[in-house]
Amino acid sequence: MKTKKLHIISTGRQEPEQLADIIGRIHFDIDFIHLREKTKTAKEVYKTVELLKSKKVPLSKIIINDRADVACVSNVKGVHLAYHSLPVEIVKRKFEDLTVGCSVHSLEEAQIAEQQGADYVIFGHVYSTQSKSGLIPKGLEQLRFISESISIPVIAIGGIKPTNSRDVIEAGAQGVAVMSGILEAENPSQAVLQYRSYLTK
Repeated sequence: MKTKKLHIISTGRQEPEQLADIIGRIHFDIDFIHLREKTKTAKEVYKTVELLKSKKVPLSKIIINDRADVACVSNVKGVHLAYHSLPVEIVKRKFEDLTVGCSVHSLEEAQIAEQQGADYVIFGHVYSTQSKSGLIPKGLEQLRFISESISIPVIAIGGIKPTNSRDVIEAGAQGVAVMSGILEAENPSQAVLQYRSYLTK
């Protein structure tokens, strides 16, 4: 099986220094690092990127959620957009050098993202997760349906553990996105290796 992508997404619950320290130790085995810091200002997110740089984390691995302006001035890989963000097509037109991803929750949203030029989508939540308590998970069948219906990569998110990563990949996902399962693990380095082992077999 071809190696699939491992994305980690910050939880917004860690101090920038702590986050940078953890990522500095594990980034070698991670493909992309998403800074999803909803409560932080543009300046604070920019400073977090600078902290990651000081830990030798490549800018080519960093994706900033929502803030295309910060992503652009930071020279990072890309920006990830949510339902409340600017439209994909506008960001693609104005920030040509950025990779642009988009969170989607249905086939229609995924098709719109692809039509507007998104480079990938993150789809979920696939499994039950504490961050989406009370909401019915989308499940593997819908993941498979969307993966087969669009041509850009689909990254799965939501309740994904090392042990169910293989099922997600077999359903058509090109990778997985993990938040607390790695960044808030007792041993983040070990957690990354566990996920990676299921993504490369």
